[in-house]
Amino acid sequence: MKEIGEILDAFPGIQGEVVTFLGDRISETITGEAAPVVINVYGPDLEVIDDKAKEIAQVLGRVPGAKDVLVKSLPGAPRMAVRLRPDRLTQFGYRPAEVLEAIRAAYQGAVVAQVHRGNQVADVAVILDEASRREPEGIGSLMLKNAQGLSMPLKECAEVYLTTGRYSIMHDGASRRQVVTCRAERRDVTSLVADAKKQIAAKVSFPKGVYAVFSGTAEATARARHELLLNSAIAAVGILLLLVVVTGNWRNLLLILANVPFALVGGVMAIVLTSYFSHSDSRALTIGSLVGFVTLFGITTRNSIMMISHFEHLVQQEGMLWELPTAIRGASERLIPILMTALVTAIGLLPLAIGTGEAGREIEGPMAIVILGGLITSTLLNLLVLPTLALRYGRFALRVQDEE
Repeated sequence: MKEIGEILDAFPGIQGEVVTFLGDRISETITGEAAPVVINVYGPDLEVIDDKAKEIAQVLGRVPGAKDVLVKSLPGAPRMAVRLRPDRLTQFGYRPAEVLEAIRAAYQGAVVAQVHRGNQVADVAVILDEASRREPEGIGSLMLKNAQGLSMPLKECAEVYLTTGRYSIMHDGASRRQVVTCRAERRDVTSLVADAKKQIAAKVSFPKGVYAVFSGTAEATARARHELLLNSAIAAVGILLLLVVVTGNWRNLLLILANVPFALVGGVMAIVLTSYFSHSDSRALTIGSLVGFVTLFGITTRNSIMMISHFEHLVQQEGMLWELPTAIRGASERLIPILMTALVTAIGLLPLAIGTGEAGREIEGPMAIVILGGLITSTLLNLLVLPTLALRYGRFALRVQDEE
């Protein structure tokens, strides 16, 4: 992407942006623009919102990490303007509507008849020949004829001159808008947008009726992150209630939950290490990383439940005393199931983690990295630290049975 961008920058007068296919589709779905960072400037006056968009682009260009800063609908598209002169039209007996209709028919075409062939109908249109339409300066030489048969060139009854306009006027919610876009380079989009908001608020003043709205990947990511955390919190509360009912012991419940920080350490370390070796300044959590943490917490909690429940089985079902030999036996008997669970999961996710950064793996790659990193630390600490904590703080009592 960097090499393609450098090649495009070498061509003057070209605005270029380089995006991946998946990123392009996602961004267009969210905002209608291909760039991940979009700033919409709304206002009633096109000239004012154009000026403010240019100011925003200048400020955004000085924000660290902002790349390919573009103003999407630039004014300046060349056009030929025809301004009728009412005094000359009246003097020579021309009607304004007839003159405008003649110009439209000459350069845009006009349907004058229809041809019927069986059940098919084809329009017959007339237009000025291509050679006469090739030169814009020749518009003034277009011959006009009035009702009395008088012919004269267009330039005698109208002002024809070259001017500039715009190729599109964008609207959103019945308001005119101008768009400034960019992408993040060597930093995450969320921190880039936060930095840009501060600098734009400090350096760009908006007149009454003109305002800027940030949208794009950062805003969509914030909404998705909020929904994911909310739903995860609701699920966590339900899981805790079930564990309280099953364990019936707060000490054992805390031992089960102690494995969650073990996994958290590995996931965070995996994010930091991959960011360091990929020479990226990004340290923010993506949606894929958050999904990886949620999945990781589920896997590691299951492993700790397997360990604690086996301790309870050894004490309550086999009648062993809760001592060091019992803890060692329980950990050793759960060694193979926990290792196999972690190994199978790691083998399945390893290809996704290795291909992180490739097109199409923007979501699965970070998720796989978080899960792999968390599995390493949670598995080791679950087999080594959790039995030690259980031996010190666990409470596993013999089950009292009625004698027959």
